[in-house]
Amino acid sequence: MFGPFSALLGLFSRDLGIDLGTANTLVYVKDRGVVLSEPSVVAIETQTSRVLAVGAEAKKMVGRTPTNIVAIRPLRDGVIADFDTVHAMLEYFIGRVHGDLPIAARPRVIVGVPSGVTEVEKRAVHEASLQAGAREVYLIEEPMAAAIGAGQPIQEATGSMIVDIGGGTTEVAVVSLGGVVVSHSIRVAGDEIDEHIVEYCRSDHTLLIGERTAESCKIAVGSAFPGLQEETTIVRGRDLQTGLPRQVELTSSQVREAISGPVTEIVDNIKLAIEATPPELLADVMEQGIYLAGGGAMLGGLDKRIEQETDIPVHIANNALEAVVRGTGACLHNLEAFREVFVADNAAPYG
Repeated sequence: MFGPFSALLGLFSRDLGIDLGTANTLVYVKDRGVVLSEPSVVAIETQTSRVLAVGAEAKKMVGRTPTNIVAIRPLRDGVIADFDTVHAMLEYFIGRVHGDLPIAARPRVIVGVPSGVTEVEKRAVHEASLQAGAREVYLIEEPMAAAIGAGQPIQEATGSMIVDIGGGTTEVAVVSLGGVVVSHSIRVAGDEIDEHIVEYCRSDHTLLIGERTAESCKIAVGSAFPGLQEETTIVRGRDLQTGLPRQVELTSSQVREAISGPVTEIVDNIKLAIEATPPELLADVMEQGIYLAGGGAMLGGLDKRIEQETDIPVHIANNALEAVVRGTGACLHNLEAFREVFVADNAAPYG
């Protein structure tokens, strides 16, 4: 459509791959790698709707803002819950790596989306990216991007299983010949695990803690498999009986008990995907193993728990947190070769 002018824009444009996650947004710049990884949080002044901060600065405000400021997580369960805020967030992130270039030199953008999103949700991501400054937008299912980022041979006639555990969703996919053969997605992941820690502290210790404290506790001593080294951590919050500040010490086994519900749901989702996998592809998976990606892959002992319950080797992908965004980056380097893996041929020109 743009002809020689489009090629000229490509010389100046920094094409981007974006992992638009519920918890964190990562940005990959072609020929530069992952340049940005920040929380998917936006702080807004309620009376004027003015954006005050985005990313790490906004996350610092969660639970600590005055009444006229709200810190919003505009994505829920991996999809857009607040379109205007996502637009502002994308505009900020794209501007961070692209703001010094001519206004005409808009980037091509590849965005990872959950495999279970609806057509309306796909369109929302597409439109938000265009309005934030993209010249063309391509969508790719996150499990597919994670498989590419984990180095799986997704275009060969062999089955590869990837489990992408993010903040809002856990997605299991078996890919072969550039397509998703089996896909199972549940809206249970890191956020749900944090919520169970909050509820455990409330019910068993009459202690009210915030989501940031719960997340820190999960990272410090969270585990999905017994037999690991027992560790402890201190959590601080408000005593629900006295209203005064109090701290308690939690052990690995206590936290493991607290999060057993969502962890079991994640494992059961993997089992359902295995049951639905054709025998020939399942044989490939049994030989190559299951690959874990996303922040949830870092939960202590989760790989051992899955391995025990499935009798299939489990590997944590290198740079598991960056697997999806690195997959989008690989696609940027050869759009034509990976065109078949995109959700649809929905590239749209800027303007």
